[in-house]
Amino acid sequence: MIRLVLVLLALVAGGAGWLVQRHGGDTRAAWSTARGALPADLARHLPEHLPVAYAPPAPPPPNPAASRPVVTTVAAGVTDLALTRSAVGWVEPMASVIVRPRIDGVIVEQLARDGQVVKAGDVLYRLDDREIRAQIARDEAALARDQATQVRTQNDVRRVGELLSRNSASQAQFDIASAEAKVAAANVAASLAAIEADTVRLDYTTVRAPIAGRLGRVLVTTGNLVKGNESAGTGLVTITQMRPLRATFSLPERDLDGLRAALGRPGTAPVRVYPSGGEAVLAVGRLSFVDSSVDQASGTVTAWALFPNEDDRLWPGQYVRIEVDLGRRPGTVTVPQAAVQPGQEGSFVWVVRPDRTAERRTVEVITSRDGRAALSLGLKPGERVVVEGQFRVRAGLPVTERPQDATEAQAAAGAPTRIE
Repeated sequence: MIRLVLVLLALVAGGAGWLVQRHGGDTRAAWSTARGALPADLARHLPEHLPVAYAPPAPPPPNPAASRPVVTTVAAGVTDLALTRSAVGWVEPMASVIVRPRIDGVIVEQLARDGQVVKAGDVLYRLDDREIRAQIARDEAALARDQATQVRTQNDVRRVGELLSRNSASQAQFDIASAEAKVAAANVAASLAAIEADTVRLDYTTVRAPIAGRLGRVLVTTGNLVKGNESAGTGLVTITQMRPLRATFSLPERDLDGLRAALGRPGTAPVRVYPSGGEAVLAVGRLSFVDSSVDQASGTVTAWALFPNEDDRLWPGQYVRIEVDLGRRPGTVTVPQAAVQPGQEGSFVWVVRPDRTAERRTVEVITSRDGRAALSLGLKPGERVVVEGQFRVRAGLPVTERPQDATEAQAAAGAPTRIE
């Protein structure tokens, strides 16, 4: 019985609330409607008007400002945008030499060490030179013999010439003496050439570094017999030039004009190198080469940059991330990345107009970096965009604006941005 009474009371309360809401909070009109719906014999026992003591308090008038969503805004900034392209590249030496012997011989002294830094001309190996020195001594003896023969034949020519002038010798005798003098002179020249050739071979017994750089792993040690002028094989050791180094990379064909313009401008375009997966700059160099043709298979153009590498932070064969500056785009509008929202028709931002109403504005994003987005279309510098509370905003809806901290906003607006 008690449950039935409670259910009836709940139904009566619900119906009363519905009537009051239907009449816009007017309790007297709701009471009159409820009284008219009752049978006449029951309605005449009820008062014509609801007593004032039972009337609920009137709801407060709506506050338009309280219903507006609160959003955080910041003014769009403007900056000179650095036109930057990123690519994955690798570090290469300008020169790398496999050291090989020029002559056959046995290594009697090894001065090269694994990983040693050498200068051009430093001695790396010495070969057994005893046979070549003996050959030079033999050549020098032959030269002395030929020089003596040359002196004798020159004297013969002089004597036969004097006899010929007194008609005491024939012309044939003079011609024979002259020919023997020329043969002796030729023998002297041949002996000198033989000595020079053996001297060169003697110099080949000392293996020197042809370039400055760092040695790799030493492959041949003292006591080994080596053969000269072999193009195959690993050689004695490899020297890799460490300063300067170049970083080679490729960019899409659409960046060819920018690369060529950057290469031709006074003051070469700066290039930064980052380690793979890192953010710290390893080295800063300059753009030095753009290939003369585009790779048709990949649609890319190859370029490279030179780095002094005085601190040896770069290493040949190392894969790196490369950023090259191709110029600047002045007057580019930037906003916090949080202000840009994805949409079916592209990216957009919510703009708070001077009358404090929200406007949805389609924008074109050039790049996003370090929490900032650079825009090419859709926004003017100084317009205020919503960075917090976008999900409560609707087009044309009045909003309550809460500006972002002025210092933070100013710093963010002036932060440099690079295009990638």
